[in-house]
Amino acid sequence: MSFQNNKVELVGWYGGDETHALSAWTSTSRELSETKQARIPSLLKMLAESGHESPFEKSSISFLVTTDIATHIQLLKHRIGVSINAESARYKELKDDKYYLPKDWPLDEQARYIAFMEDALMRYHDTLERLVAGGMNRKRAKESARFYLPYGNQITADVMFNWRSFNHFLGLRMKPDAQREICWLAEEMLLQVREIPGSPFKHTIEAFGH
Repeated sequence: MSFQNNKVELVGWYGGDETHALSAWTSTSRELSETKQARIPSLLKMLAESGHESPFEKSSISFLVTTDIATHIQLLKHRIGVSINAESARYKELKDDKYYLPKDWPLDEQARYIAFMEDALMRYHDTLERLVAGGMNRKRAKESARFYLPYGNQITADVMFNWRSFNHFLGLRMKPDAQREICWLAEEMLLQVREIPGSPFKHTIEAFGH
């Protein structure tokens, strides 16, 4: 058993500034001349400022995230425009025990929390085995023993946004009053998108003021 920070890894992307611009130009001409290429930054800014955001749905950004359950639940609230698949304790036994530790807690509170989390994880595994030994089929034992797993338990999920949904996520989760864990997640996601080689989303990020 071990505690660890939440994690984010950018695992893939499609499209970017040019894809968004070409989508907007579909109603006229998608031919991309040098002149139109130079207009992409101003076009994206105009689209963002006017609220004409459908062209920004034509890209995708995919992450692998490991988060506490509480943060995972907040991610699920963005399901419109977001694709999420996560490891499930209903279908498998979570053997790689991991949990999140709030680093801004006093050390004595951290110690109490660690003891609680390790006890809960031990109870989860022990209960699963006792239920199976008592005659319950393993599928039902797995899906019911997970009731011992608290909010601090971490699971891994793959999360994919189109830019429009990603921008909405950033706008809500990077606010000063957002929970610290989801705010860090949003900031780290944006940082990793900024660092994509070639900066394919550079002008889109600027257009939305991030």
